[in-house]
Amino acid sequence: MEDAYARSVTEVLDFFGVDPKKGLNDSQVAQHARLYGKNVLPEEKRASFWKLVLKQFDDLLVKILIVAALVSFILALINGDTGLTAFLEPSVILMILAANAAVGVITETNAEKALEELRAYQADIATVLRNGCFSILPATELVPGDVVEVAVGGKIPADMRMIEMLSNQLRVDQAILTGESCSVEKELESTTATNAVYQDKTSILFSGTVVVAGRARAVVVGVGTQTAMGGIHDSMLRTEDEATPLKKKLDEFGTFLAKVIAGICVLVWIVNIGHFRDPAHGGFLRGAIHYFKIAVALAVAAIPEGLPAVVTTCLALGTKRMARLNAIVRSLPSVETLGCTTVICSDKTGTLTTNMMSVSKVCVLHTVQHAPVISEYSVSGTTYAPEGIIFDSTGHQLELPAQTPCLLHIAMCSALCNESILQYNPDKGNYEKIGESTEVALRVLAEKIGLPGFDSMPSSLNMLSKHERASYCNHYWEDHFKKISVADFTRDRKMMSVLCSRNQLQIMFSKGAPESIISRCTSILCNDDGSAIPLTPSIRAELESRFRSFAGKETLRCLALAFKRMPMGLQSLAHNDENDLTFIGLVGMLDPPREEVRNAMLSCMTAGIRVIVVTGDNKSTAESLCRKIGAFDHLEDLAGHSYTATEFDELPALQKTLALQRMALFTRVEPSHKRMLVEALRHQNEVVAMTGDGVNDAPALKKADIGIAMGSGTAVAKSASDMVLADDNFATIVAAIAEGRAIYNNTKQFIRYMISSNIGEVVCIFVAAVLGIPDTLAPVQLLWVNLVTDGLPATAIGFNKQDSDVMKVKPRKVNEAVVSGWLFFRYLVIGAYVGVATVAGFIWWFVYSDSGPQLPYSELMNFDSCSTRETTYPCSIFDDRHPSTVSMTVLVVVEMFNALNNLSENQSLVVIPPWSNLWLVGSIILTMILHILILYVHPLSVLFSVTPLSWADWTVVLYLSFPVIIIDEVLKFFSRSSTGMRWFNFRWRRPDLLPKRESRDK
Repeated sequence: MEDAYARSVTEVLDFFGVDPKKGLNDSQVAQHARLYGKNVLPEEKRASFWKLVLKQFDDLLVKILIVAALVSFILALINGDTGLTAFLEPSVILMILAANAAVGVITETNAEKALEELRAYQADIATVLRNGCFSILPATELVPGDVVEVAVGGKIPADMRMIEMLSNQLRVDQAILTGESCSVEKELESTTATNAVYQDKTSILFSGTVVVAGRARAVVVGVGTQTAMGGIHDSMLRTEDEATPLKKKLDEFGTFLAKVIAGICVLVWIVNIGHFRDPAHGGFLRGAIHYFKIAVALAVAAIPEGLPAVVTTCLALGTKRMARLNAIVRSLPSVETLGCTTVICSDKTGTLTTNMMSVSKVCVLHTVQHAPVISEYSVSGTTYAPEGIIFDSTGHQLELPAQTPCLLHIAMCSALCNESILQYNPDKGNYEKIGESTEVALRVLAEKIGLPGFDSMPSSLNMLSKHERASYCNHYWEDHFKKISVADFTRDRKMMSVLCSRNQLQIMFSKGAPESIISRCTSILCNDDGSAIPLTPSIRAELESRFRSFAGKETLRCLALAFKRMPMGLQSLAHNDENDLTFIGLVGMLDPPREEVRNAMLSCMTAGIRVIVVTGDNKSTAESLCRKIGAFDHLEDLAGHSYTATEFDELPALQKTLALQRMALFTRVEPSHKRMLVEALRHQNEVVAMTGDGVNDAPALKKADIGIAMGSGTAVAKSASDMVLADDNFATIVAAIAEGRAIYNNTKQFIRYMISSNIGEVVCIFVAAVLGIPDTLAPVQLLWVNLVTDGLPATAIGFNKQDSDVMKVKPRKVNEAVVSGWLFFRYLVIGAYVGVATVAGFIWWFVYSDSGPQLPYSELMNFDSCSTRETTYPCSIFDDRHPSTVSMTVLVVVEMFNALNNLSENQSLVVIPPWSNLWLVGSIILTMILHILILYVHPLSVLFSVTPLSWADWTVVLYLSFPVIIIDEVLKFFSRSSTGMRWFNFRWRRPDLLPKRESRDK
């Protein structure tokens, strides 16, 4: 029954055909179970394990590598190769792909835990009226029409319509569903509001929420997926994970690279068609197969096999750094996504605030000697911890607050006129509440005021254990005053009173709504001497003015406290006893903002990131908080920047679009609105980070580009998120964004390094094929270079230091290519030099080396006809391993120098020296050690078809390798010159050279 909140009690009962005195009978229960189903959240269908595995290979580069591995294996068999060499290359490729697939499967399996943990918020049991008798049944057996009794401390087992109040009031904590900071009073009357949100449905008890005060009966109107919690479950099921901006750009670049590779491979094969019949191949078919093998080697050389592994490693390093900042990353790609975040949709309660009601202001009458003087005290401390200082109106600390009469009586009243409990949880290491948050705030205030009569009181209290300290002062007053009778809060009185006795003295303490308490007071306590004087109209007007200021301008939740001496022997309180009270004081409380939030907001604005505060609370309370934390500092007028969910829904489509671009506050929202907001912002090409801690936040957390849950939040929110803030601090998000930006910059650097190295390998093979000289590098040598000598420095580039101005620039655009036109040109220049230097090393050994054959260059170009003509040298010279060893070593060393080029995209090595990243220096040293091992250790040298080099060989290697630094320094100089960059982009950039910059796929 979807509109039960708008129907009367009689209409709802008639709809289900239930007698509120007897409940459903067995036949009705069976019928309703068939009609409406079970009160459980169904398990979603999961993709099979093998489908998840196959999904990991659905990538163009991966498919090309698989084909290359298979072709390599088949060609080895055709050539009659056996043993390790035949299987080495395809085996290494397949092992890399298998490792990447395993990581992907594990990540996707973990992502579904949120839906399982959502079920933990369903109640286990329920007190149900059936066949005229109450019984306790499993909550899963509830059906619509069941009459259920709920009481304080109980969890609501299903969505239910209130039908009978069994106490003066019923209050429910709905924070996990709506994000409201205070509990909600429930009532029997139907709701007349149009487009009612959860907060308006005051006659409905929502599944999973908790009763904090009172007792009532209600009829079940929704079970399972028909509940508000079920709606969240369905919303999460409908949300599909989308690729991160970096993943999209890498896929885009991979597709482009694959097309280029395919084109070059075909070109190399076609260029050499004339050589297919060369006698050295033994026939046309064998010649075709030989050059096809070269084309496959070219594909292996061009594809950066280690790129996925290096990206994963770099992101993993980022997660470790972020963990030190209290940001626990659950999804590796989200590390980088943070870097391009343009909008943060921040939950208010628990994220920007502490989610702990706290008394911040106290107002009392100081004296009336010359004129009424009202004193205001401010109270520090923003949590339930009994730690805080009380300051007077001049900002001076009160050393002994309990020595002042009014504060002493406020402490007594707060401790005695109270039904809540404050306790210390050693497992979580914090103070927790049981009961109403406003009453717990009063208990904490009593602890901060302390006890009278001891000069060393503050320091004495600090010596107690945290368990004893939690309610020491409250217990003191409860031990000294015996409670005789309690008049509970009612909606008509709007107050609560408690009758206490102590030493032949009976006193009634009262607390309640200021307008109700002040109207019943005839006298007021003076703070200077502790006397009670008549409450004159002028003093009454001043108190009401202060109340309006607290509640209006400062949006504090206000309570007034009073007392009255009662005659001895009184055992119960009557309605008339609550007249002629003596006013003690006025307290104002709020869910206080976190201290660090204001600076974090400023950092976001500097970094070009917009913050939208999203909350279920009312508009005026939220606007007051936004002013305190600086969210409105850049706004002169709130018109067009602050909306309730209802106001936003009523806007025409065009105005909604404009509102989304300007919005800074979104109030009175429910889960569907949060998800809608995320979707709408993403349609405007924004990269959205969503924060939250409640069950209500889970769908939006999952839908956002990056969902950020609070460490103290619900398990559902954490599991649906990409990142968890261990300290619940909004400021941590800003630090994490800076880290994300730095990681993206480093990612670009190592992609540049790996691609330029691979271009060098492609140029090497292509030039060798065009010149008609022997193969410069064997496929196994290319694999070694790609995986080891490229991989280690590329990973170390991830340790490059964060730029000092990383949070002073605007977020990069979502459609910004990983590789820009100028950067691609730099790839080509550096890659071309790497390839030419590698081929030059090969030719040098044959033509100029003292230890080589010193052949004429023409003989080298005609090596394939050596066996058919007379030569002065043996043809076996072309099988010597020296030239390919020199080529491979030139390739390795030149790439080590190129790694140093990538300490910064544009800064010279003079500005950012190599020792600024010791990890990179270490990786270069380790790489060279590994390379020397395969040159000089016999089994390895045979495996990789290499041989030891002489000192003369190493000298030539260094001469050929070092110029790559000079070339890149020149290119960096042009990069720093904006004029040169603009000229290049204008003259040389062609749209068909690069991946197209497509907008987000929605």
